[in-house]
Amino acid sequence: MPATMNILEESLFPVRWSPDAEGHAGSAPPRVGLLDLLLRSHEIEGLAVPDAPAHSALLRILYALTARVTGLDEAKDGPDNWQFLRDEVLEEGRLPQKGIEDYFARYRDRFFLFDLEPGGRPWMQDRRLKDQCDPSNTAGVNKLVVTRPSGNNFSWFTHASDPRPDLPTAAEAVLNLLTWHYYGPSGRCSAREVNGVTSASAKAGPLRTSLSYHPEGDTLFETLLAGLVPPARGVEAERDQCPWEWDELPDPDEQPPALTGPCSRLTAGSMHALLLVPDPEDSERVRDAYITWAYRTGRGTRPDDAYLIWQISKQGNPYPRPADAHRALWRDLDALLLIDPPGVAQPRRPAVFEWAIEVSPESSELRVRALGFEQDGQAKDTQFVDAVTPPVLGFVEKRSARTQPAVGRLRALGERFGNRLDRALRRAWRTYVNDAKDSAEAWAQEGAARYWPAAERAFWDRFALLDRTGTALDGGLDAAAARTSFLQLAMRAFDDVTASAARTQRGAKAVEEARIELFCDRRGKPRPS
Repeated sequence: MPATMNILEESLFPVRWSPDAEGHAGSAPPRVGLLDLLLRSHEIEGLAVPDAPAHSALLRILYALTARVTGLDEAKDGPDNWQFLRDEVLEEGRLPQKGIEDYFARYRDRFFLFDLEPGGRPWMQDRRLKDQCDPSNTAGVNKLVVTRPSGNNFSWFTHASDPRPDLPTAAEAVLNLLTWHYYGPSGRCSAREVNGVTSASAKAGPLRTSLSYHPEGDTLFETLLAGLVPPARGVEAERDQCPWEWDELPDPDEQPPALTGPCSRLTAGSMHALLLVPDPEDSERVRDAYITWAYRTGRGTRPDDAYLIWQISKQGNPYPRPADAHRALWRDLDALLLIDPPGVAQPRRPAVFEWAIEVSPESSELRVRALGFEQDGQAKDTQFVDAVTPPVLGFVEKRSARTQPAVGRLRALGERFGNRLDRALRRAWRTYVNDAKDSAEAWAQEGAARYWPAAERAFWDRFALLDRTGTALDGGLDAAAARTSFLQLAMRAFDDVTASAARTQRGAKAVEEARIELFCDRRGKPRPS
């Protein structure tokens, strides 16, 4: 089958148009190709990708392409000159049309979604799998689409049949292809024979289990420029290659290609190899998929990534903060804004935020979008994570900061009373049922469901009142009022959860004995409320 479905022109990627975009009144398409994503990025408000991991993966592809077409893929004269060049692009108000057209003219043949001919190079795929894998034992499209059940797994969101699957569209397939490259599981996969040796074990994708944080502007153009980080002086664009720029596909028996700079780190860290098979009766649908390992040896460590909060484990090893669908984004805010945020894990803020604030003249216009996938290291997938803050990047701590920004104290207060509430409810339940070993999850979970959404609203309300000039004492935070506000929310949640038990004598005694936990950080040592 000849090469078909070039993603540069095909309308595969969903977008939200800006209100003043040309044709927004009704003729602007809901999906565009990769070419228009860049050419019209100044008219696009943002990506409308519904699945968080696919959104995160696509942003990284677009960051690399943006760096290429603007010349921001090198910084041989240092970060100051790199930043000056980015400012020039920003002043133009759009990405350079000539740079985009020249780049895609050079690599157009590498952007076909389907290309099964000998020597073909389908985008982000390995055509060799057609010969190296068993065609009668492929992964199938239900395995490709990460929201579908496959094999003997339960159906949670949709019913699917392996013998008669609903064939995904090319638009669905390309986003799930990216999800596999970045968030794919470790463990057993389809068997692949290379150099006479067959194996069926893959390493985890570079972003698996993690939560990434992206600066977000009023347009996709601003978002992409804000998401760039200056390369090291020694990075050479010709060596820092994306997968579609490789002259030849790597040998799976060898070490994976070195990630020498931002473009390769953004796009070439996958440990999975995939190949999509188009439906011969409908060229816009995918009939089958090969999914297997990409390299037999694998990388020793997770590639560095400028969009993750890196922490230190008890064993002294760095690891990215994991995605947690139950943890609201505001609880990570000081780890995003501060140079040295508090915490025993020694969190390090994403490197991108040191440079993002220079993109907008009014840096507070930039928001933060968190995208991730709560999952374990192997095959268990739990829930997508997608959240966005109000404008916050005006509060990024500068190197000259002399005091801890108020946002860190505000976050800590909200966390403190959430933790106290959890401890109080568990103590009350255990006393009530007279079982010190009971997990007390029922009351603790109900209390969390009541407290944390209310605490988030209180946090953002008080955050909006903070000083943005850098002149007010303690950042303009009224710490006493904030403390009282969070305490009242914790007390209200505690009373609501324990109300039914408090009607009995034993329950009332257990509740009142546990209430003291709301006023102390350690048992028996009350602190000012």
